Amino acid sequence: MPGPAKAGLFIYAKDFNRLARFYESILMLSFIHQSDEFIILQSPDIQLNIHAMPQHIADSITISSPPVHREQSALKFFFTVPSISAARNVAAEWGGEVFTEQWSGPGFHVCNACDPEGNIFQVREDIPSTLT
Repeated sequence: MPGPAKAGLFIYAKDFNRLARFYESILMLSFIHQSDEFIILQSPDIQLNIHAMPQHIADSITISSPPVHREQSALKFFFTVPSISAARNVAAEWGGEVFTEQWSGPGFHVCNACDPEGNIFQVREDIPSTLT
């Protein structure tokens, strides 16, 4: 197992196995470790810890299909992907969604996305620079 991560994110999940497979696939993360309560995924940029919610909390949450978007979060994370179009296809396969509305920033395009449990995040695609 690699050394301690420099940056990371914990996501508490009702179905931590499903959510881990979603993020592993859409973000092309490497599987690092799994226990009965969490799965660790990693890239050179970030470590993602998908942690099972305590059972009493999980029992009070209903996940619909498609999921209800949890847009009232105080945090929203972004991840750079090679292709927003490819991410859109993978997200749909795993029960999530990359929304169609797209913005551009300095050196990237970005879309909001939703994972299978309704958590909102962003995917960004680098725009190749052109030197003239």
